[in-house]
Amino acid sequence: MRQLLLAVPAGILLLSGCFNQPPEELAVGTLSFINSEDSLIRTIHVEFAESDASRSKGLMNRRSLSLDQGMLFIFPSPDSLRFWMENTPIPLDIIFVGADSSIVNIAKRTTPLSSEHIPSAGLAQYVVEVRGGFSDKFGIDPSVRVDWQKEPDSE
Repeated sequence: MRQLLLAVPAGILLLSGCFNQPPEELAVGTLSFINSEDSLIRTIHVEFAESDASRSKGLMNRRSLSLDQGMLFIFPSPDSLRFWMENTPIPLDIIFVGADSSIVNIAKRTTPLSSEHIPSAGLAQYVVEVRGGFSDKFGIDPSVRVDWQKEPDSE
């Protein structure tokens, strides 16, 4: 019994150390949606989720997202990707993007707080998350490609 009592406080100390880590600073920049005639449809401000930790967190617990904001998830290589909305209280359009920057598929107006897995329809290396309804409002579909730039001092 005494060992158990000693182990609990040590575990609490170890866990509390995890919460003292500063939040990861994400690079920021812009992402443009470009149609098949190379005309600009819309440009938004994005945060770049490039590490395992930032990709896992994504837009969780965000209460709002304007039409000019989003997040770009960057994966090391193309893969069959699956996302979910757990701990995400706002509906999103999840746009799966191939290695060539063309849109693979779009999951529109996803269900907030759902643990249902949302798959890419093929190999994707990037994912753009925007406010639910964005794709319909601006005519974003698989004929569109994306292009992005990081702000120089945010890398």
